[in-house]
Amino acid sequence: MKKTHAIALVACLFATNVFAQSQYLKVSSFNAPNEWLHLDLHQDGIMGISTEKAYREILGKRKSKTVIVAVIDSGVDITHEDLKDHIWVNPNEIPQNGIDDDRNGYVDDVYGWDYLGNTNGQDLAKERSELTREYAKLYAQFGHLKTTEGLSPQQKASYDLFKKYQIQYEAKAKEVKEEGEFVVKLYKQFVGNKATLQAFLGKKEFTDADIANIDATAPKAIAEAKKMYETLAKFGQNEVSLKEAYTHYDRLLQYGINLQHDPRSIVGDNPNDLNDFHYGNNEVTGPDARHGTHVAGIIAANRNNALGVKGIASDVKVMVLRAVPDGDERDKDVARAIYYAVDNGAKIINMSFGKSISPQKNAVDEAVRYAESRDVLIIHAAGNDNANIDQSDNFPNKRFTNGEIAQNWIEVGATTWMQPPAAVADFSNYGSKTVDIFAPGVDVQSTVVGSKYESLSGTSMAAPVVAGVAAMIKSYYPHFSAVQIKSIILNSATKLSNTKVAQPGTGDLVNLKQLSITGGVVNAYQAVKLAEELTKNTLLPQASKKTHKQ
Repeated sequence: MKKTHAIALVACLFATNVFAQSQYLKVSSFNAPNEWLHLDLHQDGIMGISTEKAYREILGKRKSKTVIVAVIDSGVDITHEDLKDHIWVNPNEIPQNGIDDDRNGYVDDVYGWDYLGNTNGQDLAKERSELTREYAKLYAQFGHLKTTEGLSPQQKASYDLFKKYQIQYEAKAKEVKEEGEFVVKLYKQFVGNKATLQAFLGKKEFTDADIANIDATAPKAIAEAKKMYETLAKFGQNEVSLKEAYTHYDRLLQYGINLQHDPRSIVGDNPNDLNDFHYGNNEVTGPDARHGTHVAGIIAANRNNALGVKGIASDVKVMVLRAVPDGDERDKDVARAIYYAVDNGAKIINMSFGKSISPQKNAVDEAVRYAESRDVLIIHAAGNDNANIDQSDNFPNKRFTNGEIAQNWIEVGATTWMQPPAAVADFSNYGSKTVDIFAPGVDVQSTVVGSKYESLSGTSMAAPVVAGVAAMIKSYYPHFSAVQIKSIILNSATKLSNTKVAQPGTGDLVNLKQLSITGGVVNAYQAVKLAEELTKNTLLPQASKKTHKQ
């Protein structure tokens, strides 16, 4: 399922029959400080990344070089008031002339490319999970079999995979149906209670104070409606978050686990032809660019205007590559988007998406190797299942099928604005061998479609924080390679080695080193400081184009 919208649910809500688990719910019981990710732990007492301190104390009026950051995501609102000046424009393409002016294989690719559209301007919006897609494909081959007699060794291997996916799919479908029915029932109950309270209070819009003023003598139905509102508020929930949970499960039921839903014909390509890149269109916003726009804003929202929010990088252009639908992305689209980003000048790629199955992983691996060979850094979100991804599958990832590790890859978990033990987001994936670093990912305010702003949560938000820091370093210190920038970011992380944090999922108090390779949280000021010191002392860490086994 698509994990990238990532407004993850507090697990205890489902346990107490208040909410079912959903990646679309607010995780905090109270609001985070405004634009907290830019704050400084020592100066402000908030677990931010010290962005403003970096600009104020080191970068100042230094000259910078524009850096292109590719955002592979659901699309980006390129007209957003806080992003429009920081959107990449292909300098070698004449807009809307119907000609591939730069001969890169894409016609009128002015702002990037949409791998989920067709030449008629139609877009694929809702997709199945990869598990559903693979199970449906194998079911068509083996679902009718009563015995495996007569199957070749190759067919037998496919049949075994079919049975494996069958178990996983049926378990997932059961989970979605049970939780979905609960959320649907809860939402309908909420809507009914809202109508009851509106009638009782005599007003269409009412406040928390209005609810609090309902006294104990109120009729039973009113008292029950009041209790539901107060319970939701206690956990930081409201009508908006509940409706999102309802919408989330409705999508999973209609599309995510639907074996018959197959919208790929909209695109018109052969999804199994990994050499094909002549598909898609140049409309990079797509039908739902909320997620991608939020990601882009964290990296690149204009720092020099009086609008909305400030991005992390000041001199950056966002290349928009739409490859992530509402549902699981396809490996082919991800691979093609990486190639496009590299070939068209991106030095950093942000990928805030993931899934549990990768049937064409080799294609993605080759694209990552290509990016590595061309000195391009990839930042990837670790996922929101509060799982140890040293032990569970999460794709794409930095480990190639032959066991080698991509050196141009940073895997990112999510933190809150709070100090330990509440520093790590309770939804974040982790792994002492897999997750490189943590970054702010709870109640992060950024841009959304329509020149609006919203706070969202997830490792989807944490990854672009690291991408923004990487772009900042590359912009002011362009001599550093991708591997060197990775080294700077990891070596300058704020270590939490002397304190314990709550492990996602279990709540056990552990050292952050048990949850990530660095045991640290990204820090823009310390990263810039280290880049400055290395530059002055010419102690540049040596880049390597090779991979090594870990």
